[in-house]
Amino acid sequence: MAKRPSPPTDGAPPRAPRKAGRPTSAKPPRPRAARVEAAPEPAPAPEVETPAANAFAFPGADQRQMLETLSMNLAKAAMTAQSAIAEAALSQADRPAALSPDPFNVGPAMNSVMTSLASRPDKLFAAQADLFNRYMDLWASTTRRAGGDETPASPSKDKRFKDPAWSENPMFDVMRQSYLVTSDWMNGLVSSVEDVDPLTKRRAEFFTKLLTDAFSPSNFLASNPVALKALAESNGESLVRGMQNFAADMERGAGKLKISQADYGKFVVGENVATAPGQVVWRDELFELIQFDAATDKQRVVPLLIFPPWINKFYILDLQPGNSMIRWLSSQGFTVFVCSWVNPDVDKAGFGFDDYLEKGVYRAVEKALEQSQSKHINTVGYCIGGTLMGAALAHMAAKKDDRVTANTFFAAQHDFAEAGDLLLFTDEHWLNEVEQQMDAAGGVLPGAAMAETFNALRANDLIWSFFVSNYLMGKSPPAFDLLFWNADQTRMPRKLHMDYLRSMYGQNKLARGEFTIGGVKVDLSQVTIPLYFQASREDHIAPMNSVYRSARAFSNADVTLTLAGSGHIAGVVNPPSAKKYQHWTNPALPATLGEWQVKAVEHPGSWWEHWADWLHGKSGDWIPARDPKTGPLKPIEPAPGSYVKVKS
Repeated sequence: MAKRPSPPTDGAPPRAPRKAGRPTSAKPPRPRAARVEAAPEPAPAPEVETPAANAFAFPGADQRQMLETLSMNLAKAAMTAQSAIAEAALSQADRPAALSPDPFNVGPAMNSVMTSLASRPDKLFAAQADLFNRYMDLWASTTRRAGGDETPASPSKDKRFKDPAWSENPMFDVMRQSYLVTSDWMNGLVSSVEDVDPLTKRRAEFFTKLLTDAFSPSNFLASNPVALKALAESNGESLVRGMQNFAADMERGAGKLKISQADYGKFVVGENVATAPGQVVWRDELFELIQFDAATDKQRVVPLLIFPPWINKFYILDLQPGNSMIRWLSSQGFTVFVCSWVNPDVDKAGFGFDDYLEKGVYRAVEKALEQSQSKHINTVGYCIGGTLMGAALAHMAAKKDDRVTANTFFAAQHDFAEAGDLLLFTDEHWLNEVEQQMDAAGGVLPGAAMAETFNALRANDLIWSFFVSNYLMGKSPPAFDLLFWNADQTRMPRKLHMDYLRSMYGQNKLARGEFTIGGVKVDLSQVTIPLYFQASREDHIAPMNSVYRSARAFSNADVTLTLAGSGHIAGVVNPPSAKKYQHWTNPALPATLGEWQVKAVEHPGSWWEHWADWLHGKSGDWIPARDPKTGPLKPIEPAPGSYVKVKS
C-alpha cells in the first residue's frame, strides 16, 4: 500500500502533485538549502520565458495588437495605392497613346555607345575586370568588418545615404556600397566612349545617370532602413500616409503622378507671398506693369524695369519680406517696375519673339518712362527674360534707340554653345514631339511639361527626395515658399517656344548674328551700354560657362561680371541679411572663365550690394520719391495684380 505523503516541512514549498501517467520510480531528493536562524531568505521568483529568450513563444496581447495594427495598415496602404492606380488607368483610358515610346531619342544614343564598346573588346574586358576588382574589395572590406577588424564607414556625404543607419547596419551598408560601385561603374563606362558624337554621348550619359539614380536602394521601401524604421515605429501608419499622399498626387495630376514639392495650401499669392506694396499701372493682353511703392524719401531719377522669364511668375523676386529683391531695391532708393507676363492660353498660340519685343519690351519701357516721367530707364533680364532683353538691346542699337542706359542680366544666356544638359532636349526628334504635344494642347505648352524637364535635370533633389519623403516615409511636403513658386507653373505659346528652342538652343543664332527679331537681323556686338552679368557657380539651367560666353558676346559693351555661389535660384535670390554663400568679382573679362576665376576676388555673402553700387552709378541724381498712385497712369489694382494669380 502506497505511503500517504507527509505534510510539508515549515519553510519549504509544497510539492506539486504528480501528474497522471508520470513514471513512479523514485528519484533522489533535491538538496535543501540550509536553514538560517535569522529571517529566512525569500524563495527566488520562478523564471519567466520572454519572447527574446524563446523565439517560438506566442506573442503577448500587446504584441498581437501591434501585429494586427501593422497588418491592417499594410493592407490599407496597399488598397489605397491600388485604388489610385486603378483610377489613374481609367482616367487615361480615353486619352491617345504616347506620341512616341522614346520621346527623348535615347535608343539611338545608347545604340551608338554600345556599338562603340562592342568594337573595343579590350576596353570592355578591362571594364569588366575593374568591376570585378571593385566587388572583391567590397567583399574583403565586408568580411573584415564582420570579423571585427574594420570599423563601420562614416556616414555618406551623399544626401540619399546620410542617415547613420546606412553605414551602421552591415546589410544596408553593403547594399549602399554595392549600388554605388555599380552605378559609378556604369556611368564611367558610358563616359569613357571616345568615338561617338559628343552630343550623342552626352545624351547617353544623361539618361544612364537618370536610370542609375532611379534604381538607388533609397528609392525602395524594402531596401531603405530609414523608411523601414518609420514603418516599424508607426505600426505601418507612415506607409498609409505615404500612399494617401501618392493617391492625392495622382488625383492632382489627373491620372499622372505629380509629386508635391511643397504644402501648397500654406501660401496664397498676394497674401503671404508676393506682398510688396505697389500698383498695377498698365495692363494689356501680354503683361501687367507693376510700380512698387517707394521705401525711401528720395529715389534715383532713372527707374529700374525688371523683365522676369515668361516661363515663371515674377514673384520669385518677392517671396517673403525677408528675401524680397523688390523690397530690397526699393529700400536702396530705386523706383522699381516689374513686367508681370500673362499666363498665355490658346489665344496666344501664334505669339512669337516679335510680339514679346514690340508688345512686351518696347511697350513696357514706354509705359514705365511715361509713368516715371523720365527720359531714360535701366532694365533687368532674368533667365529667358534676359535672352529676350539681349536681343531687344541689339534691336535698339540697330534702331538708334537710346532709352535704355544700362542693363543687368540674371542667369541669362545669349551664346548657347555650352548651355548645359538642356541642349539634350533640343534635337529635332524631341522638338517634333514637343510640337505635337503643344498642338494637342491647342497651341500652348502645358506648364507641367517644362517643370518636368527642369526636375529631370536634378532628379535626386527634385524627384526622388520627395518620392522617398512623401511616399515611403509618409511625411507631409514642407511649407517652403520657393518650392511653392516652383510648382506655380505657366504655359508657353507654341510659336515663341519653338522659335526659342530651335533658334537659340538648336542653332545658336543670337550669338552668331543670325537671329531676326522685329524685322532686324540683330548683332550683340552693336550693344555699347554698360552691362552687369550675374552667373551662379552651380547653375544647372544657365551654366556659368554659358553665361560667361554670353557676356563676352557683347564685345563692345562695358561688361561687369559677378559669379555667385549656389544655383539658378538661390544664387540670384540671396539677400545680404541672409549672410549665405559668397561671390567673386574681377573687373577683367579674359578669354575663358577659368582665366577669370584665377584672378577673381572672393567676397562673403550676397552680391546684391556690389550690384547696387554699380546700379547707383548708372541711375542719375536723387529726386523726391515717386508715388505709384499719383503718376500719369492711373492705378488699376494693387500689386501683385491679376495675371500672376492665373493657374495653369
